[in-house]
Amino acid sequence: MTTSETPAAVGDRRVLRPAVLDLGDALLRPWGRALDVPGGVVPALVAAATDPDIARWNPLSATDPAAAEAYLDRCDAHWADGTMAAFAVTDAADGTLLGNAFLRWSNQADGVAMVGYWLLAAARGRGLATRAATAVTRWAVETAGARRIELFHAVGNDPSCRVAERAGFPYEGTLRASWRFEGRDYQDEHLHARLASDPFAAPARPA
Repeated sequence: MTTSETPAAVGDRRVLRPAVLDLGDALLRPWGRALDVPGGVVPALVAAATDPDIARWNPLSATDPAAAEAYLDRCDAHWADGTMAAFAVTDAADGTLLGNAFLRWSNQADGVAMVGYWLLAAARGRGLATRAATAVTRWAVETAGARRIELFHAVGNDPSCRVAERAGFPYEGTLRASWRFEGRDYQDEHLHARLASDPFAAPARPA
């Protein structure tokens, strides 16, 4: 994985700055109004929000053009204040949207962050979620001083559990009734986490 960003200055350590992360066959590019994908970023985002698996496990507030535009504005605002890094996973050859990887501070002062991801159906089964989660985590450790990175997923989301383990996030426990998707009951979640001191290993393909 390569990045277009150099490490932050010491006084700026825990600010998430825009970057492009290169996975070889895919690029992680900052979400925002300026993102260029075939067919337009707003239609691509609306289409992703209607994917059944994304809607089930990672529902997006982007189910119509106005909501998608508001989502992109929030991404731009978070990049501007350095509190969250939302990356569109795009095909390196043609720029097609493949998915999403994000990291945000849970406790910025203490260096604790959380990471998440989703992929469109056509991009699944080739280890891309594992590689994207690994890349975003490594980037946050190396450029923003992340100390502990946590990963949560709903109990029953077995593919996400496998991604977490392959990306080096060991299971730490079950959080009971910890998250509520709109219109649903509270969900139990698995907590996975890794430390900055944990070794990074290149994930095998497919994953």
